[in-house]
Amino acid sequence: MRALAAVLAAALAVGAALPRPGLLPHGPARGDARLRPGDDESSPGVPLRPAPRLYGRAARRLYVGTNGVISTQDFPRETQYVDDDFPTDFPVIAPFLADLDTSGDRGNIYYRQDNSPDVLDQTVGYIQAGFPHTTGSFLPTNAFIATWEDVGAYQELSQDTEPSRKLNTFQAVIAYNDEDTYAIFLYPEGGLQFLGTRPKESYNVQLELPARVGFSWGDGDDPKRDGLFHSLASSEPALRNLERESNTGVPGVWVFHVGSVAPLEHVEPGAVPVRHASSSADYTRTLYSRADHYSRADHTSMELLAQHSSDTLHPDHGPRAPTLQGIVPKGLPASLGQEQSRRLHPSVDGSAQRSYSANPSSYSSGHHGVGVEEDVHFNPDVFTYSAASRETCAQHHERCSPHAFCTDYATGVCCHCRATYYGNGRQCLPEGAVHRLNGKVSGSLTVGRASVRFQDVDLHAYIVGSDGRTYTAISGVPQPAARALLPLLPIGGLFAWLFALEEPSSENGFSITGAEFTQNLEVTFYPGEETVHITQTAEGLGADNYLSLKTHIQGQVPFLQENTTVHIAPYKELYHYSSSAAVTSSAQREYVLVSGTANQTLSYRLRQNITFAGCPHTRLLARQRLSVARAFTLYDSQEHVLRYALAAHIGSAGDNAENSPVNPCHDSTHTCEATARCQPGTGMEYTCECAAGYHSDGRGCRDVDECAEGLSQCGPFTVCLNGPGSYRCECHSGYRLSEDGQRCVLLAPASNPCEDGSHPCAPGDRARCLIRAGGQPACECLPGYTGDGISCSDVDECAENPCHPAAVCYNTQGSFSCRCHPGYEGDGFQCSHGSTQRLTPCQHERLYPREVPPGPSPVSNGHVPQCDEEGRYRPLQCHSSTGHCWCVDAAGQEIAGTRTAPGSTPPRCGTPGSTERPPTMCERWRQSLLEHYGGSPRSDQYVPQCDVEGNFTPLQCHGDSGYCWCVDESGREIQGTRSEPGSTPPCLPSVAPPSVRPSPRPDVSPPATGTFLLYAQGQQIGYLPLNGTHLQKEAAKTLLSLHGSIVVGIDYDCREKTIYWTDVAGRTISRASLEPGAEPETIINSGLISPEGLAVDHLRRAMFWTDSGLDKIERARLDGSERRVLFDTDLVNPRAIAVDPVRGNLYWTDWNREAPKIETSTVNGANRRVLVNKDIGLPNGLTFDPFSKLLCWADAGTKHLECTFPDGTGRRVIQNNLNYPFSIISYANHFYHTDWRRDGVIAVDKETGSFTDEYLPEQRSHLYGITAVYPYCPGARK
Repeated sequence: MRALAAVLAAALAVGAALPRPGLLPHGPARGDARLRPGDDESSPGVPLRPAPRLYGRAARRLYVGTNGVISTQDFPRETQYVDDDFPTDFPVIAPFLADLDTSGDRGNIYYRQDNSPDVLDQTVGYIQAGFPHTTGSFLPTNAFIATWEDVGAYQELSQDTEPSRKLNTFQAVIAYNDEDTYAIFLYPEGGLQFLGTRPKESYNVQLELPARVGFSWGDGDDPKRDGLFHSLASSEPALRNLERESNTGVPGVWVFHVGSVAPLEHVEPGAVPVRHASSSADYTRTLYSRADHYSRADHTSMELLAQHSSDTLHPDHGPRAPTLQGIVPKGLPASLGQEQSRRLHPSVDGSAQRSYSANPSSYSSGHHGVGVEEDVHFNPDVFTYSAASRETCAQHHERCSPHAFCTDYATGVCCHCRATYYGNGRQCLPEGAVHRLNGKVSGSLTVGRASVRFQDVDLHAYIVGSDGRTYTAISGVPQPAARALLPLLPIGGLFAWLFALEEPSSENGFSITGAEFTQNLEVTFYPGEETVHITQTAEGLGADNYLSLKTHIQGQVPFLQENTTVHIAPYKELYHYSSSAAVTSSAQREYVLVSGTANQTLSYRLRQNITFAGCPHTRLLARQRLSVARAFTLYDSQEHVLRYALAAHIGSAGDNAENSPVNPCHDSTHTCEATARCQPGTGMEYTCECAAGYHSDGRGCRDVDECAEGLSQCGPFTVCLNGPGSYRCECHSGYRLSEDGQRCVLLAPASNPCEDGSHPCAPGDRARCLIRAGGQPACECLPGYTGDGISCSDVDECAENPCHPAAVCYNTQGSFSCRCHPGYEGDGFQCSHGSTQRLTPCQHERLYPREVPPGPSPVSNGHVPQCDEEGRYRPLQCHSSTGHCWCVDAAGQEIAGTRTAPGSTPPRCGTPGSTERPPTMCERWRQSLLEHYGGSPRSDQYVPQCDVEGNFTPLQCHGDSGYCWCVDESGREIQGTRSEPGSTPPCLPSVAPPSVRPSPRPDVSPPATGTFLLYAQGQQIGYLPLNGTHLQKEAAKTLLSLHGSIVVGIDYDCREKTIYWTDVAGRTISRASLEPGAEPETIINSGLISPEGLAVDHLRRAMFWTDSGLDKIERARLDGSERRVLFDTDLVNPRAIAVDPVRGNLYWTDWNREAPKIETSTVNGANRRVLVNKDIGLPNGLTFDPFSKLLCWADAGTKHLECTFPDGTGRRVIQNNLNYPFSIISYANHFYHTDWRRDGVIAVDKETGSFTDEYLPEQRSHLYGITAVYPYCPGARK
């Protein structure tokens, strides 16, 4: 502990942060292993002996990764996690999860397991500082230490850029023994010089994703949505405070309890309140004194010392009275005759101020106030206090909701919601707000005589808290069960009790149970006595305060005919509160079945109990009465949705409710036999009536043999079998029971999957279906295709060079063709020339490319040499896909030492002494794209091909995709020359293009009618239809494929039904009609560097765009004419742009990190002014709502979604917890934004700000712009 004392003394000396010596000793001198340098490296698994407990399981190995992360398993590719938000899909301990890089000797990463005394002493000091009340006896036996020392962010380098000098240093320690495991994150002063990294797929869109710090279990059923995690920091302000603040009292030191042999459901952060460095000097001095004391003491004195320190020192204000933590003080005024409480408020000088209140629920101090509760009837003489066992708010305030305060009672703690919130204190909701509930329903039911099973169908509930209305919808329950569940209003009745409107001095269910409880419900139907059991388990509040619920239904319910409706009259129900952990109720309820003109009144009896973990110190009313004023139940056969709606309020049961008699039928004190049912009468009277299937024999009830007496309803081809109180129908061979369980229908003949289309084979033009023995289908690929028959891909016959050397091979789907070169004659397999022509070595190699290019350092296969007009090798050779360039001699052999890396300037080849020329347009564009691709483009990314003079080669091809086209001298594509893979177009002026051209590509897949969203995702534009405001995810598809493009900005012209987009890879602006068969058209192809935001004015027939490479805002007609610059000054990083066509105003964002802002002007560039420049960070997305007339933006820096009026007034926050938004659009009562953390489209409710839905495309990559397509033009009238 002496080492820790020195560290803390140093921290006290600097007064603000942890010095470098505060890190645990590390490096080669301590026996550390060093992770090999690189961008995405991981260590071998380090065996841990003994294995610590981590996230509820034994961690036998640990892996250390470059990207600031530790895991219990080897890492996936960094693209699967480095840019995503928590939770990850594998276990993670992340002191600084970001795209880090130690290439080029930029830093070191060390790791080891250690059990040396000095290391264990230092770790236990930090742990006890963070958990002063619970770790007095904790002694670690081992520690695993990982240190990232002076590591840099991944950076795309070119010859003109220097590596960043910003380097980070941080450390993670896992200390453990046989029972507990703690994690320590250490951030020394000046250790975090950068807070985020730029995604590799951002191209030249300037974005930086903040690092993530925290923990992720990685074991949810769908980890990207449901996994457990604990996030410490994921925004720039929070990351900036890591070295300034702490949960131990020592700046830069963060401690967490992450494993235990006892159940540990979540990560427990240090119990010392997070503090700023400026307020930590007193506590640091205290800890220093304690550490020095411990260094001179033995281990047996440590627990007493820890207890003494925690009882006599306050982390914020020095000494305090020991009685604060549970010893009951005397002297409170007792004249009120009820519970009283006292709080001691430390003053600035350390003295105590005293205040009193008769109601502990009135206490609130920030997010976690702490009260001390006393009972005036308590006898202190018979009370034994144990500081080690009693729970206190100081230890367990984190159990409470952020909207609650914690109260200390004599035997424990309780949470209470603050004013304007309601709940049980652990979960609190805003009063009067609209709430939502999501869940799954499973069941096994006998409906009549048919068995029905269903698993995890969706349940959604919508609660209007201001008037006690609840709406429940269950979708996907199969027939006939869905219709039979219509009378079971108690399924939705649970939510009526939970969120009932509260009368004075009454509490609804949520105020008592919160969001964690279990309801068990038994319902018995009459006259058939079918019984069904329902269990509903609430599992807490999720994101956006959505309550999560699981429902299971099992038993028997009566069969209901089609077109039957159910009516339930208003009712009242009495709830008994037997303790702080149980609620019970029972009732007899009637319902009316209406079918045509016939009505039938039936009933059922229900019994329910609700168990929960309540506050044992809360006094509940013995009874409360729930009054349901309206009850409604409906089955929508079109949407297959079962719906319940109720309006309820809860109040006192009345003065005589406790002593009011209960009919024996309701409390089961009747004397009816088991085969009879109790029918309640007036008051306490009742009668015993035989149940259906029985009749009276004078003494009791005797079973009726419906089969023998001809009373069954079994139809033709059935056999009737009698049973107690009932019967069942079985079918003859070759028949099956219908849904009603009484009729038999003929079994359908065995189907032929190959004929009815139910087989799994690929389409008929690729595969054929064959019936095998037993009627099972088998799939085989047709000739020209390869695969398993279910998935068949085209065989590239051209890869085998089947054509004549003087011919070109064209691969087609399922086949190929050969065509002789111009000047040759033949069928392509044999070609001849009028005069014998001899091919030069270069021309021969172009026809037969070498598998490996010549030279000492080949890069990849498939290099096709460039020949000059005489057929000789050009002195400069460049690989069309990788970007490597080198010089060759006359024989085509590489000249050693001339090879240059992708992104660097090609070597000067040929005759020396030539004058240096400036780079051409082709070379500049090539260099720009190579930088955006990180210096090493993938095989599916386009890189312009330039000749030795820097001119565009006439033939341009897109990586290894096979798409090629001809260009003019400016690099612009010549319309009509683009070919599909296998049919390279001839681009020499003297050669005519092929007589048979491929079908237009890319092709627009026409969307359906109605409103839908269009989003940009790299090389494609996606289509996402809306049903109202709900995302129809199952109907999403790719609308437009654009090979070689990176689509960023996107907007829609509602008059011409045309989509417009910007392309930062092609540096163009293009458009395409949504009509069938339309082809994309480039309308701006010059004078652009990085076109990003785009806005279309459908009234003026104009478009506006931002260019963050040129720092300009421009406008033009929709056909690209009349182009002019609106603004090219006072812009640093212009991104999003929006237009209000009706009022003629333009809005745009500039995410200049030094001075971000949102500006406005007229569409002609007049009256430019700043609209917003305070409290914004990275305003990526911007939208103008033509209906509400609000300007709204999504900020990736502040994580806020905000709106304002067009003049800048009325600013308000809609949502304050976004992930990393890029673009946003407004439609109806929702916002939809693309998110770079989720790689999806997120829906946000405008009124509540809650997240209502999300769509995550199957292909994971970043989404850019988004727009809404209306079936009409919004705001078309002035």
